[in-house]
Amino acid sequence: MFGTIINTIAIAIGGTLGLLFQKRLNSRIEESLYKVLGVAIFILGMNGVIGSMFTVKDGQISSSGELLLVISLVLGTVAGELLKIENRLESLSQKVEQKMQLSGFSSGFVAASILYCVGAMAIVGAINDGLRGDSSTLLVKSILDGVSAVIMASTLGVGVLFSCIPVLLYQGSLSLLSGWIGPALTDALLDQICMVGYAIVMCIGINFWGVIKIKTANLLPAILIPILYYGITSLIA
Repeated sequence: MFGTIINTIAIAIGGTLGLLFQKRLNSRIEESLYKVLGVAIFILGMNGVIGSMFTVKDGQISSSGELLLVISLVLGTVAGELLKIENRLESLSQKVEQKMQLSGFSSGFVAASILYCVGAMAIVGAINDGLRGDSSTLLVKSILDGVSAVIMASTLGVGVLFSCIPVLLYQGSLSLLSGWIGPALTDALLDQICMVGYAIVMCIGINFWGVIKIKTANLLPAILIPILYYGITSLIA
């Protein structure tokens, strides 16, 4: 849990600094930073998808998982829409926003929470932290999340600061359950989970551009589809 605690503190500190900078930014700079941050998040997600999907061996490039990615996103979206995950998250965060009188809480909280929780470093780092006591991955993630929290909080507001709570709960749970989860995660399965997760990160980046609105929270069930796929194929085999 050490790495998760440090990660939580880094996001909280970064979010606080971002709120201080927010007061010094005019609307034009804030809008430009918002769009540039979207580009950076999109590239981060694209890099993750490519890294999980493509391999180079003996000078030849091979790919795998394309069909599983499509199926995961489609089935995950259907499940998310039926469960109304995005609406429920926004409703919950808006209630907090109204009760605590925190303007702009909802959008920052949802976007930052998903971004910090669906990546490979969150999954692998939390499991290594709990299973082997190796916090190195989460310490690196803490630096990255802390820096991005400064930028995101300066544009999205106070909701980014509170995203440290789901990070603590999510990564902490993975660390505590790592003895059971770790042995079941093969390299191939982990690659597929991360591939889907990074695809969701790309969607978050697209939302920052303001061209279209993708309900990224409704995509979260897609991360479970590779697990179901590998479970079914193992039973059949």
